[in-house]
Amino acid sequence: MKLQRHGILAGIALTAVVALSACGSDNNAPSGTSGSASGSAAANCATGTLNAQGSSAQKNAMAEWIKAYQQQCSGVTINYEPSGSGAGIQAFIAGTADFAGSDSALKEDEQPKADAKCAGGKAIHLPMVIGPIAVVHNVQGVDNLQLKPATIAQIFAGKVKKWDDAAIKADNPDVKLPSTPIQAVHRSDESGTTDNFTNFLSKTAEKDWTFGKAKAWKAPGGTGAKGSDGVASAVKQADGAIGYVEMSFAENSGLDMAKVGNGAGEFVELTPESAGKTIAGAEVTGQGDDLKMSIDYNTKEAGAYPIVLVTYEIVCGKGLAADKLPLVKGFLGYAASSAGQSTLTDLGYAPLPDSVRTKVEAAVNNLS
Repeated sequence: MKLQRHGILAGIALTAVVALSACGSDNNAPSGTSGSASGSAAANCATGTLNAQGSSAQKNAMAEWIKAYQQQCSGVTINYEPSGSGAGIQAFIAGTADFAGSDSALKEDEQPKADAKCAGGKAIHLPMVIGPIAVVHNVQGVDNLQLKPATIAQIFAGKVKKWDDAAIKADNPDVKLPSTPIQAVHRSDESGTTDNFTNFLSKTAEKDWTFGKAKAWKAPGGTGAKGSDGVASAVKQADGAIGYVEMSFAENSGLDMAKVGNGAGEFVELTPESAGKTIAGAEVTGQGDDLKMSIDYNTKEAGAYPIVLVTYEIVCGKGLAADKLPLVKGFLGYAASSAGQSTLTDLGYAPLPDSVRTKVEAAVNNLS
């Protein structure tokens, strides 16, 4: 099922920095936007400037939230630089970012450095964006492909080299597959998308995927392309190509997305709803308002699409600068609201399940 895009091209075309300034004294809330769970109240407005950076996977979500928040709240400037998860974390640690977007949780050696930037407090993880990862393909005459995790692992490990290989045939008994050589495309740059995709392969196909989980691609062979837009472009241009990108890039490029087998042996189409089912079953491993999560890539939940990443906003739970606190709470509160989350579907993301969203909203309210 292909979702209709509204404004996605503008989001994709953003340059390195998203910087949208409020206009004049227009402080009227647009219809349907709100900072409350019920969607009936205006956003919690504050004034000032925020500088944040990190995950490029969430840049379109950030652009939409910034635009909506600044339409409601005058005297606000919010800058978000989609510099990558690692760069965002380093900027937060260096004190040049008020919060960081990251597709992975802080590493053990990063946590104390981030905590040191929170006067008397700790840095916490707030899951804010679900970015389903699509397995995209361009195989002439094939538009309804389904793949088990083990088959995906064999393809990207270079063990399966042609589209009519027995492993792919077993997953697609009713599809006529060509003997076209497979061209597997991966990220050439370090990315949270690769980190999550290889984590999925490591957890679901350990016999076929022996290259571990990492932000940098480690398997031999294949073709590297920079950024999710680069991967999408490379797949689109080559017959026989396959790659992995966030759903928003797959949709924007008009690429076919494979159904992926979950832990119940069910082949599931990627939709915001099917991705949300996997997140709803994720375990919160953090303490208190730290909502760091562990995703079950082997989920047996009916209708759950298993390859998803969660982008966190990493922020001080306590110890935020007094001049930044109201605006951080106001903006992140809008992002976590039902209104803020409802804007994500048209951008190729999945809204947080309400069971998770309400915890995030409560954690934002507790920021101090």
